[in-house]
Formats: sequence, structure tokens, C-alpha cells
Amino acid sequence: MNEKFEHLGFYPADILLPENADMSKWAVVACDQFTSQPEYWEAVEQYVGGAPSTLRLILPEAKLNDPDVDDHIADINRSMQEYVDGGVFKTLPASLIYMERTQSDGKVRHGLVGMVDLDQYDYTPGSGALIRATEGTVLSRIPPRVRVRQDAPIELPHVMLLIDDPDGLVIEPLTAQSGAMEKLYDFDLQQGGGHLTGWKLTDAQMDAVAGGLTALCAPEQMEKKYGMRDAAPLLFAVGDGNHSLATAKTCYENLKKVTPKEQWASLPARYALVEVVNNHDDALKFEPIHRVLFNVDPEKVIAAFKAFYPSAHEGAGEGHTIAYTYAGHKGFLTVPDPKVQLAVGTLQAFIDEYLKANGGEVDYIHGDDVTDELGSKPNNIGFKLPAMGKEQLFKTVMADGVLPRKTFSMGHAQDKRYYVEARAIR
Repeated sequence: MNEKFEHLGFYPADILLPENADMSKWAVVACDQFTSQPEYWEAVEQYVGGAPSTLRLILPEAKLNDPDVDDHIADINRSMQEYVDGGVFKTLPASLIYMERTQSDGKVRHGLVGMVDLDQYDYTPGSGALIRATEGTVLSRIPPRVRVRQDAPIELPHVMLLIDDPDGLVIEPLTAQSGAMEKLYDFDLQQGGGHLTGWKLTDAQMDAVAGGLTALCAPEQMEKKYGMRDAAPLLFAVGDGNHSLATAKTCYENLKKVTPKEQWASLPARYALVEVVNNHDDALKFEPIHRVLFNVDPEKVIAAFKAFYPSAHEGAGEGHTIAYTYAGHKGFLTVPDPKVQLAVGTLQAFIDEYLKANGGEVDYIHGDDVTDELGSKPNNIGFKLPAMGKEQLFKTVMADGVLPRKTFSMGHAQDKRYYVEARAIR
């Protein structure tokens, strides 16, 4: 293993790619997308047909609660083994892949595919691990995913990790160096997913990546970016796929219970394949997720908010300002002395307590217009939150532990990661 990556929690991996395949049929979107649109997955099925495809190696979450889900999982594991034994894959030993993803909006996202050490990942709020969750992990979502992974011979990642690299030390230099790399794939993604191109890094480029990541961990960087020189460095924050990474962690921890400790380091399941993206990549857009309360008295909600935060006042101002809409009314509530980093944390703390005491329901809404429309209906109230600045993400996770649930959305469904690369985990 490349010693220059030691202590970084991220390493080159033995990456599996298809030897000969129609890549547009091979790659399918992350399994947790289009869960309420079975017609999307039906279109994928029709397009793929009998061709080799990651569709045969993943379980769309739209099928997670099917009565015959165990048969689906058995078919997946069988297909994985058939692909491995049948020579579908070629292996790129100890490699990193630089990739450029053209999104549906025409912007290009730049990523780096390698593996992370699950011993360096912790989704517990307040953890000091190098790799941390950004939002709360719903533990009940893990066991069904463990059933998919625990007997699988290979993994396919849709996990995206973010690095806080405003100076572009790690990934950005690779953009101008792709001509020196071996091109691995270059194709259009199916179902309007854009385009994907990938290259294999040279040894010198991998060494440079290790140097850039090491620099991001330096105490002076912690001081410069967060004012926390002595804090445990946060190198990777999970942007997408936290429950998939938590599932990989659970499977590894289960293996440790039945494996002698001296063998833990050699377990393939100790590592998980991921894509790393700079938090400051221009193609990444953080969109706020708003809240609408249903079956409530809006005026009582406003009064309760002011009672919950005695310093709160009507109108915009310094502090956390939250817009509201209900039938015939629009305005702002401002909390001038917030105790948490983000306005969403201020609002969510109130909503949780209010609904517990008074009843009603909450839904999490994308888009200002939809929030206003729903909030204006009788017995509803909508709250619109400001967008989170990219510079706030890492600082908030370090200061508050994790972000409140449903803080932000990162890209549209068709722009999520597509499965392309794989890795042996048994």
C-alpha cells in the first residue's frame, strides 16, 4: 500500500472496470434515486436488456421492500460472481481514477475515485474521525442494506466524499494533466445523466494527491479555515451515500467480531470505494430544503416560536433569519443570538419540540414556490431557509457534530453518481 497515503484514510485501490462492455448500458444511477418513479427503472431495464450492466449488481431502493427482496439479493450476488468468474472485469491494481462528469446543466464536476479506510470513518455525532457524516444517520436504514452487502463478493460505490479545498490543492491540478494519463472510459450516461470521462493517474500524480491531502490536515489549515488549530482534523465529509458508507462500516465491524485482530488490516471489507469531490467545485450546488407544517394553527406556531426563542423578533436582521408564509401572510422571523451554526438548526429544534407538544406534521420541501404554495393552504405554514454557504459545511460539522437532518440537497437526481467502478470485498 502506498506509504504516502498513510494516516490519510484514503488510498489507491484495486479497481475493477468492465473489459468489454457498452458503457452506456453498463452504468446506472445510484440505487437511492427515483424511488417513487418505477417507470424510470423500467426504462433502464428496457434499455439495458441482456447486456452486462451494473443494473444486475445493485438493488434499486424502489425494490427494497418488495416481498421477494431476498430473491433479488440472491440474484445480485449470483450475478456478481458470474461477472467475476466470467471475465467481465479487468483489474487496475493500486490505482486512482480522475473523472469528469458533465451534468444535466452542462457544468463539469471533477472527482477522484479511490478507497477509504473504514476504521477512519465514524458517523457518531461529535466524532473526531478523519471521515465523518454530515447529517444524522438513521440506524433503521442500515440493516436492509447490510443484507445486500454482507454476502456480496464486490462493491459498487455511490458514496461521494467532500474535501474542503478552497485553494484547489488536490483535484484541480489533475484537470490540466489528463493528457499524461491513460484514458479509461468516455461515454454518454443513459436516461439523461450527462457524460462521464475517466483517466488513470500516474504514480507521480498519485504522490501529488497524497501531498495535497496531507496539507489539508495541517494545523495551520484548521486554524485558517475554522479557527480550530488544535481540533481533530476533518478531512472528508460525506456528501452523498452516508447510509451506504455506514452499511459498509457495519459489515466490516461484524467481520471483526469473528476475525482475529491481527487479520483486520488484511480484510478487503475494511475499505470502501468512494468518489472524492472538492466542496468548492463550481458544479456542486447546495440547495436548501424548506419545511412546511400541516394541520397546525399558523398564528399559534409563530407565537410559540417567539416563546421558544425569547429574543426572536419579526423582520429580517442580524442572526438567523427565516421566512414564513401562511394564508394571506408573509414575513420573517429573526433569532439574533443563535446557539448553533445554521438557521436550519435553529428552526428544526423548534419544530421538533412544537410537534411533540401540539401535534401536526412536517414535510421537507424543495423550491421556494412550492413551499409558498403549500404554506398558503389552510392550517399550514411554510418556512423558507437560506442556502448554506459551502464554507459553512465543514465548520458546522466540527462545531455542532452533524448538520440537522434535511439541511441541503446536492444536485438533481439524474446528476447523482452512476455506478461504473467496482472492487472486491471478499
